[in-house]
Amino acid sequence: MAQPTPQINPKAPAKNGFNYKPKFGLIIQCDDEPHQQAIFEHLKQLGYKAKVVVV
Repeated sequence: MAQPTPQINPKAPAKNGFNYKPKFGLIIQCDDEPHQQAIFEHLKQLGYKAKVVVV
């Protein structure tokens, strides 16, 4: 029989004292580097905080 999941205080620090603050993001797949740059610049102009990554 499965045990119920214990309730965890989301504001409580982790065992190492780190307070996790959730962040939400979005991944946009680009055709190539120029496309990535154009999308990045457009999002910045719209006021979004964007980060460029290459994987």
